[in-house]
Amino acid sequence: MMSALDTAVVRDLKSLYSSKGFEEKYTYTKAGLGAVCTWAGTEFTLWSPIASQVWLLLYKTGEDEQPYQKLVMAKGPQGTWKYCTKKNLHGVYYQYDLLMGQNHVITGDPYAKACGINGQKSMAVDLSKTDPKNWDLDQAPPRPAENIIYEIHIKEFSWDPAGGFPKDFRGKYKAFTCEHTSLNNDGIHATGLDYLKNLGITHVQLMPAFDYATVDERGEDSQFNWGYDPQNYNVPEGSYATDPSRGEVRIREFKEMIQSLHKNGFRVIMDVVYNHTYSLDSPLQKTVPWYYYRSRADGTGANGSACGNDIASERSMCARYILESVLYWAKEYHIDGFRFDLMGLLDTELMNTIQKNLDDAFGPGEKLIFGEPWSAGATPMENGHIPALKKNAKYLNAHVGMFCDNTRDAIKGHVFEGNEPGFVNGRSGLEEDILRSARAWCNTCVPVKAPSQVISYVSAHDNWTLWDKLFLATAPDSGLSVEKAYRLAAGIYMTCQGSLFMLSGEEFGRTKEGLENSYNAPIQINRLDWTQAWANKKLVDFYRGLIALRKQLPGLCDKTDKAYLRFKECFIRPMAAGYLLDNRLKDGSFCEGSRWDEIFVIYNSGIKARTFTLPEGTWEFLANSRDSFLWQTHETVKNNSITAAPQSFVILGLPGGMTANEMDLWKTRLAKSGTK
Repeated sequence: MMSALDTAVVRDLKSLYSSKGFEEKYTYTKAGLGAVCTWAGTEFTLWSPIASQVWLLLYKTGEDEQPYQKLVMAKGPQGTWKYCTKKNLHGVYYQYDLLMGQNHVITGDPYAKACGINGQKSMAVDLSKTDPKNWDLDQAPPRPAENIIYEIHIKEFSWDPAGGFPKDFRGKYKAFTCEHTSLNNDGIHATGLDYLKNLGITHVQLMPAFDYATVDERGEDSQFNWGYDPQNYNVPEGSYATDPSRGEVRIREFKEMIQSLHKNGFRVIMDVVYNHTYSLDSPLQKTVPWYYYRSRADGTGANGSACGNDIASERSMCARYILESVLYWAKEYHIDGFRFDLMGLLDTELMNTIQKNLDDAFGPGEKLIFGEPWSAGATPMENGHIPALKKNAKYLNAHVGMFCDNTRDAIKGHVFEGNEPGFVNGRSGLEEDILRSARAWCNTCVPVKAPSQVISYVSAHDNWTLWDKLFLATAPDSGLSVEKAYRLAAGIYMTCQGSLFMLSGEEFGRTKEGLENSYNAPIQINRLDWTQAWANKKLVDFYRGLIALRKQLPGLCDKTDKAYLRFKECFIRPMAAGYLLDNRLKDGSFCEGSRWDEIFVIYNSGIKARTFTLPEGTWEFLANSRDSFLWQTHETVKNNSITAAPQSFVILGLPGGMTANEMDLWKTRLAKSGTK
C-alpha cells in the first residue's frame, strides 16, 4: 500500500508530466532510442528527463553481477542521455545506473532489442547478425481471400510428445521449423504445419512471445504461463529458445519461426500487451517514474487492467514507445498483424495512428490490427483522450478490428456465467441477436462501421473452451445434445460477416477439463492434444469443409461498409432464424469467387425440425450440421422446401440469381409458410 508521502509524490509527478511545458520541452522526436549497434560502432540513448546523471554499465554475460566497465553518459537534448563508441559491442550486456535525487537506480533498457536470461540485463545487438539464411527474401504469403485466424500458444503447439516433434524442439520456436511431423512419428497422421495447412487457416496468431516475467528461463520445462506479463516489449521470450542465456539465439530462432510459417503459407499475428506491465518494478518505471503509468487524482495507481499498473498511452513518449514497438516487430520480424490485449485501455488516437503508420509503411490493409474492446475496469485517461472501447468504435479507423463479444455470447451463452446457455443450447429470445451477428452487428445499436471492424468467434484462450462451456451450460434434461450444439455454433459464426477467429483445437473439441482460467495451469492441461485431433477427425473435417466453403462466399467475406445490404431477407421462428444473402462478387469484394449468386442459411436450435419455403430456383446443398462438404456434390433441393433438423443448420446456394418478380413471389410464400 502506498503511503501518504508516496501518493503526494505521484500527484506532483502527474501534474508535471501532464503540463504543456513538460511536453514541449521533453518530447524527444529523433530516432535511435536504445542501443543501436552496427559495423560503424554502438550508440546508447536513454530518455530520462528527471535523472541528474546516468552511467552505462557493461557486462560480459547476462548473468554477471559486477560490470567490467562503468561509463559516464552525456546529457543530450530533450531529456536524453547518450554514450557513443566506434566499437561494435554486439553481444555485450548492459544496464543503466541513474541518479534520482539521492538514490541510485539500476535498470535494464526499456528500449532494449535483446536481453540476457530472465531479461534483467539488456544486450547490445547487431541485428544483421541475427538473420537466418535468406531472411532478406522472406515475405508473407499473398493476402488471403478471407481471414481465418488460429490462436496458438508457442509451448502448447508442440509440447505433446505425440505430436512427433524432436524432443529438443518441443515447446520451442524451433518446433515451427519442423515440417511433415506426424502422430507418434507414424508418417501417416499429420500434425504441426501440415495439419494446419490441411485445416485451411490463413493466419497463425501467437500468444504473447515478447519477453515476459512469469516463467524462469533457467527453470524446468514443465513451467507454463500464457505470457500476459510484459518485461521487455521488444525482445522475444527466452523460454521458447533453445539457449535463453545467449541474447541473439532467441532473436534468430524467432525469425526462423516466422520464416517457416510464411514459407508454409501462413501469415503471422502477434498478441501484444501494451496496456500494463508485469509490475511497477519495470525499466519504464525506473527510468521515468510514473510517466508511463496512469494514476488517479489521489495519487494511487490506476487499475483498469486488474494488474495495478495501467500504461498511459495518451502521453506523447508513451504513445511513441508503443507505436515504435509495433513498427519494430513488423519491420524487423516481418509480423503481419497485431492483436491488442485489453485494447480498451489504449486510446483511439493511438490505435488509429498505429493503423495509419502500418498502412503507410506496408500498404493499406496489409497488416491486420484488432483487439479486445474492453478493459477490466475504469482507467483515468487524461486530456480528453478516448478509450478504444466497443462503445467508441465510431472513433476508430474502420480497419481497426474488435472481438465481438455480442456474437460470442449470443451463440454459446455469457462468457463468465458457466451455466448460462446461448442460442445453440436452449436459450430462447436470441433469434434477432443471431441475425445481428450474421450482419457483424452493422446497422444496429452497436456502433460498428463495417465488418472490417468485427472479429466473429466463439472461443479464445480466455475462459472455458467451447466444448467445456457447452457441456456446462447444456441442461441434462433438456433433450439437447452438446455435440449438435457444438456443430451448430461453428456453423453460425462461420456464416457471420467479419473476420473469423478460433482457439487452436476448437476444431477437435478441445477441453481443459472444465478449467475456466488455465493461464498458469500445468502444460498437460494446456497442451494441444494431437491424439485427440485424430480421434475426432470427423469434427476436424467438418471444420475444414466450413472453412473451405467460407472462402467461396463473397457475401460473407465482404468487409465494406455496405456489406449488410447484401441481406435480402431475414426471418425468425421460435428457436430458429435464417437469411437470404446476395453472394455475387462485387466491387470491393475480396474473395476467391463463387458459383452461387445467392445463399440461403437456416439456424435451428430447437428440439423440433423447422421447414422453410425457398425462393424459386434450383438450390444446391452447400453444408449442414452433418456434412460440410455438400458443396462438392451439386446435390439439389426438391420442391423448393427445406427442413432443418433439430439443433442444426443448413446452407444452400443458388447458381443463378432471382429476378425482382421471383423475389416478391418468394417473400409472399415465406410469409404464408410459417413453420410446418
